[in-house]
Amino acid sequence: MTDLSGHAGLFLTALGEGTMLPMRSEIVLVALLLAGGYEWGALVLIAGLGNTLGSALNWFVGRSVERFRDRRWFPVRPEALERAQARYRRYGRWSLLLSWLPVIGDGLTVAAGIMREPLGPFLLLVGAVKTARYVAVVAITEGWFRT
Repeated sequence: MTDLSGHAGLFLTALGEGTMLPMRSEIVLVALLLAGGYEWGALVLIAGLGNTLGSALNWFVGRSVERFRDRRWFPVRPEALERAQARYRRYGRWSLLLSWLPVIGDGLTVAAGIMREPLGPFLLLVGAVKTARYVAVVAITEGWFRT
């Protein structure tokens, strides 16, 4: 019988990491795998869903941030915002294939919201690469590549 608090902790850590919070859900995933008693498939699903949901929160922030860009307290300089938008226009939704990367990925998911990327393709691309990252962590931890 697995401890549901492990699943909940992984979900919350992955959710936070999907936003711009400095969390490391991979460490929690590896700890649960090494502790034993957890199915790797369930852990990957939980982490992937949490991380994708966190990125969706970034997307929603991006959708609403544009109206605040002229405020004095706005955290991004107009030039930096313009550069990010230009890069997103250049590479488009396919840049979301890099959303699994730390720091860079968070910015891409916010930029996707600013650029009005449709939510469906956003969730499909981001969910696929973020879940694939967790599969890779499991594969390395479980030694699937050992000969």
